[in-house]
Amino acid sequence: MAQRYVRVQTVDGQIYYGLLQLGREVQVLDAPPWLKGQPTDLELAPDSYRILAPCAPSKIVAVGKNYADHAAEMGTPVPEEPLLFLKPPSAVIAAETEICYPPQSQRVDFEGELALVIGDRCIDCTPEEAQGKIWGYTIANDVTARDLQKKDGQWSRAKGFDTFCPLGPWVVREIGPAAQIKTFLNDETKPAQSALINQMVFPPDYLVAYISQVMTLMPGDVVLTGTPEGVGPMQVGDRVRVEIEGIGYLNNTVVARETGF
Repeated sequence: MAQRYVRVQTVDGQIYYGLLQLGREVQVLDAPPWLKGQPTDLELAPDSYRILAPCAPSKIVAVGKNYADHAAEMGTPVPEEPLLFLKPPSAVIAAETEICYPPQSQRVDFEGELALVIGDRCIDCTPEEAQGKIWGYTIANDVTARDLQKKDGQWSRAKGFDTFCPLGPWVVREIGPAAQIKTFLNDETKPAQSALINQMVFPPDYLVAYISQVMTLMPGDVVLTGTPEGVGPMQVGDRVRVEIEGIGYLNNTVVARETGF
């Protein structure tokens, strides 16, 4: 099994990066692993922590319509260049936590995706250089208020609600080039989404290089690589699970968002 790098919070509020052991103990690192964090003598017992999102990015750069079949289901052609948008860091939540359905929307969709974690400052990189800047891989759900996306004509509100970027549960260093991504809703045995990551229009190294021509990527930043065909709506009470071969699964439930108005 690949090493699983986690970010956790202890019962007394301390946040650590670490290596998840087979018995669910966490071997604490002295820094984030992409900043050359090394193992310490501290080990956390399984019942002494909760898993957080595996990194705390300064920004989340996402890519739209990066699978041809998804572009088709959206009724649009495949973009000639990567279609970029941003999700705010405040949208990030961990595995096994709740996606909040906002009252402003009547259609909130799941979008299972492979996420890249950047390990080194990346600016004006070639694809060959960019491959070395990708430290590891995790799972994301690019939750989207589809009706607001269509209404607004730009995507900041539709993609940017709090809790709209489930991420995790951990980072692995490598993934197979033809790993399968699947998204399941509730107890359905047939996935709503299923594709191989090598079906992307623009592969990860190209995406990172392209983004680096626009903005500097920093260690711990996240790139969402696009979602396959089969996106669909979630309702309050639903459970959504995104699985990627070689990583694991990201599981979240949907609840109604409470407002202070």
